[in-house]
Amino acid sequence: MSVPVAAPPPLADSPRRWWALAALTLSVLIIALDGTVITVALPTLSGELSADSAQLQWINGGYLLALSVAMLPVGLLGDRYGHKRVLVGGIALFGLASLAGTQADSPGQLIAVRTVLGLAAAMIMPVSMAVLPRVFGAAELPKAIGVWTAATAVGMPVGPLVGGWLLNHFWWGSVFLFNVPVVVLALAASLWLLPSDRTRQHIEPAPFDTVGTVLSALGITALVYGTILVPDDGWGSPKVLGGVVGGAVLLAVFGWWQRRYAHPLVDLRLFADPRFRWGTLIAVFVNFALMGIMFVVPQYLQEVLGHDAFGTGLRILPLIGGLMAAATLGETLVPRLGARVVVAAGLLVFAAGTLVGAATGSGDGYGYAALWLTLTGFGFGLAVVPATSLVMASLPAERSGRGTSLLETVQQVGGVLGVAGLGSLLSAGYLARLGTGGLHGQDAAAARDSVSGAGAVAARLHDPGLLDSAHRAFVHGMSLALLVCAAIALAAAVLAALLLPAKAADAAGSEAGSGAEPPAAREVAISGADNGQSLA
Repeated sequence: MSVPVAAPPPLADSPRRWWALAALTLSVLIIALDGTVITVALPTLSGELSADSAQLQWINGGYLLALSVAMLPVGLLGDRYGHKRVLVGGIALFGLASLAGTQADSPGQLIAVRTVLGLAAAMIMPVSMAVLPRVFGAAELPKAIGVWTAATAVGMPVGPLVGGWLLNHFWWGSVFLFNVPVVVLALAASLWLLPSDRTRQHIEPAPFDTVGTVLSALGITALVYGTILVPDDGWGSPKVLGGVVGGAVLLAVFGWWQRRYAHPLVDLRLFADPRFRWGTLIAVFVNFALMGIMFVVPQYLQEVLGHDAFGTGLRILPLIGGLMAAATLGETLVPRLGARVVVAAGLLVFAAGTLVGAATGSGDGYGYAALWLTLTGFGFGLAVVPATSLVMASLPAERSGRGTSLLETVQQVGGVLGVAGLGSLLSAGYLARLGTGGLHGQDAAAARDSVSGAGAVAARLHDPGLLDSAHRAFVHGMSLALLVCAAIALAAAVLAALLLPAKAADAAGSEAGSGAEPPAAREVAISGADNGQSLA
């Protein structure tokens, strides 16, 4: 049987492809903006809605759970019924949920809104990535992935900028209302500019993997729930251990089921391709470290250096600038040097940036932070864009949604674990160096709870010694977290240097040499299993 040659994307030679990319980046930008805007609004929400600490935690926790749980089945639905349909539906749902958020008048209603927003984000993230190969050819796909990745990263500093400004001038619901015009623009651009979903064949679709969906949902829920509780309860808490261990067991059962079910939710055979296997693992490592950094750095800029939310957002921009510069440079370097060299070099730069950050002293100013943030962002961009391009190149066209949803899910879970693990290390380092000898009762508890709590106590008691001790303790905890980030990046660099294919052709050659079918042949071999799915 001859293997069909993949047709070029419908917009491959059209200037319209760059406008289509703009539509896709808008769709992920609204998610990135919303995720960071809400963190700035949490203190205001606490006062306006009388939300306690547990409810504030679940305003974020409900979003994370829905996002993590829904991405795997959404990828399959996108492959079956059309990526554009699912993407447009997710954008519309995000806009409606944002409107509902402006009318919430209780913590419970707001948690429900945030959960729906997480579901909508799960419909957008993996599917928008899956559309990229339908718009760009192989030569331009890395550049498109770089722009798409930068859009998700831009929301990190821009969110606090927008949120701080809105809260300074309008009521708290404006942080949700802000999403609406961006959603309308993204919706119109997606409907007009993205290629249409292909016509479905009139063949009965394969059965939906209900058992796999339930197992993955329960496993991810337990794992994410357990890690969300880590900052308050600690790793030794029965709830944390039960969630993490129970989630790991359920996910192991999920993997067993996927290997045995004829029409699985996740195609685990993707991991047979070294591009997907090692590209995904490296992306998870980098995301673990980056999300931990993004948890630590805003606190440092606000609580130690004394900047407000707006100023903090501005001062994280060097990280984004480094990322965008690396994405542009990587496009030139990968064809010449190969992904193995470029990804490994990017991870080494990432490690160097975090090592420089780990040497931060309590008296260092923002100039030093800008230096290591730029290095870190540059290393992140240089590593993650080629690694993601390798993953995308390995995906069969009919299953690109399932492949990108698997990539996004493991990255999301890795990010949650990074925030929990590195946040716990930060807290332990802070407590180990904090001096509270002269404090008693609630004052001592508030100072031990956080550096902001220590600052409030120091201001009330006019105790500059306590404030200096808290700042030094926080910088010590931040240094420990950054050292772990450096170790993770170095480990990933070794993996990249040893295991990544040097060039895309190497991966195809290694598969042929081992007897494995290349992606195009796999599509032909297993097309009968899911022949009723639409191509989108």
